[in-house]
Amino acid sequence: MIGLLIAAHGRLGESLIESATYVLGSRPDRLGAIDLAGYDDANAMLKAAREQIESLDLGNGVLVLADVYGATPCNTICKLLRPGRVEAVAGANLPMLLKALTYRNEALNLLADRAANGGQAGVFHIRFDHCDA
Repeated sequence: MIGLLIAAHGRLGESLIESATYVLGSRPDRLGAIDLAGYDDANAMLKAAREQIESLDLGNGVLVLADVYGATPCNTICKLLRPGRVEAVAGANLPMLLKALTYRNEALNLLADRAANGGQAGVFHIRFDHCDA
């Protein structure tokens, strides 16, 4: 099983985990969050992220879902990327997380693609005439 880590601003990571837990009925194993708000500086976050990745990896690697490409959480994770061991996808959202949780027994590179596609496929412009309201 591939470990999953959410790296985000504020408490977004924990909020996504709480939402996924609600949808799935229980908190998934090997799922963690590192939220920028909990650290005084990027070096402290880097150290904590490294420790979380090590604890989540059962030997199949870890996929990190970052909230915003180019922002501090993502830039921190970029320092830890190792192809085939630690990979990342930016734009974290609930559909992305649910897709990653569903397919986490696949190869890491395939899981990263599925997560990215799931995140994109979950974005819609909801029009009034498409709703059953």
